[in-house]
Amino acid sequence: MKFLEPNLVALNVKANTPEEAIRRAGQLLADQNHVDHSYIEAMVESYKNNGPYFVLAPQVALPHARPEDGVKEASVSLVQLAEPIEFGNKPNDPVKLVLALGASNNNEHLEILRKLMVLLGNKEAIEKMINAKTYEEIEIFIRGVEA
Repeated sequence: MKFLEPNLVALNVKANTPEEAIRRAGQLLADQNHVDHSYIEAMVESYKNNGPYFVLAPQVALPHARPEDGVKEASVSLVQLAEPIEFGNKPNDPVKLVLALGASNNNEHLEILRKLMVLLGNKEAIEKMINAKTYEEIEIFIRGVEA
């Protein structure tokens, strides 16, 4: 399982639409061969068809699709957007952090969700990730959920 490793995190990313932001986060997973390109498009389609249900907390989106849509290895990437984007989820917009989730089976899915809930439940961690200029600034919070 790959969880927010240095090659899965991109800071100060420019994107103009939710779809573009989702693709940027998904591309990080695809670049490391954790998902197929079909998975990226499945995440975008899920957003188009189902709306911004995955904007789970203020400023945080967690796009995902089904494992059979092209997940090779359980993984999570993070894109910190240069400018916040409205996804259409009134209580939690605008989004500044996009965490793309690729889960390959139930056990890994639950483990990733547990780590994400610990991370997203920490308002200080979210604030630090939103304002981070380097990977090292957020690494301490990522390490904190490894336990």
